[in-house]
Amino acid sequence: MIIGGAGYIGSHVARKFLDEGCNVTVYDNFSSGCWENIFPDEAVIEGDILDPEKLEAVAKQGFDGMIHLAAFKAAGESMTEPEKYSVNNINGTVNIINCASKAGIRNIVFSSTAAVYGEPEYLPIDEKHSLRPENYYGYTKLQIEGLLEWYDKLKGIKSAALRYFNAAGYDAQGRIHGLERNPANLLPVIMETAAGMRKKISVFGDDYPTPDGTCIRDYIHVTDLADAHYLSMKYLMAENKSIVLNLGSDTGISVLEMIEKAREITGKPIPADIAPRRAGDAVKLIAKSEKAGKVLGWYAKSSSAEMLISSSWEVYRRSRTP
Repeated sequence: MIIGGAGYIGSHVARKFLDEGCNVTVYDNFSSGCWENIFPDEAVIEGDILDPEKLEAVAKQGFDGMIHLAAFKAAGESMTEPEKYSVNNINGTVNIINCASKAGIRNIVFSSTAAVYGEPEYLPIDEKHSLRPENYYGYTKLQIEGLLEWYDKLKGIKSAALRYFNAAGYDAQGRIHGLERNPANLLPVIMETAAGMRKKISVFGDDYPTPDGTCIRDYIHVTDLADAHYLSMKYLMAENKSIVLNLGSDTGISVLEMIEKAREITGKPIPADIAPRRAGDAVKLIAKSEKAGKVLGWYAKSSSAEMLISSSWEVYRRSRTP
């Protein structure tokens, strides 16, 4: 059962499980997910995580595991609309875990975030780093990780909390082409600008203590993320042990570097203006994903800047270029 399986990351995760021969049911309210991202070989149920009765009815169908990708994820928005993030991310997850408990589902893979770390005390960031989120989005994800820890102790529900860094890219085989709605992450905003859907991109701050003054992030291809979800579910089912893992490429690229690389690959001008800093943005985030390699045998193999941009541009070029 993939909750949020019609979304950008969720559809890639669903595709991976389908490719591995699994029976997949997607549960999504389609507030940000796309019907274009639904595959013929999966079941789909339109429903909300704030509807516990419907969640429970679906969960009782007899699933080996559940994947939770249904949280709101815009860091900037979370700082101005914390109520929205409290209700959906925290209350909604309580509903999800409770319905899993009632249905006897004992394996949950959770889409967490590197935002649980906050401003890094050292780089690269490993799983032992202190947890001090600087935006409310990251705080909600940290609270969810805490809920999962308690349900492991009290109900025996095992979980994999996957702390993503910055997800980007699209399926290289072109099987997924639903565009994100109102994206807030850097690469889709760059792609919308390149495709003429936006007039320009705003760069939030150019006075950070980095080589070009813009924030540096660790970007991971969404296909690599999907692989990690599948391997994590296999691990939970085989080992009956909860895990917390970083998922990143272990390298960093700045905002301006990403824009310039996108100009090179797309051949588009991609106008960019400097805007004020956003509250809650860390200067530099780079993962140490060594633990995922040791525990799952996973590593980021498709996460070069070229692959991230080219796979994204192929979808945007085909779908929206005037």
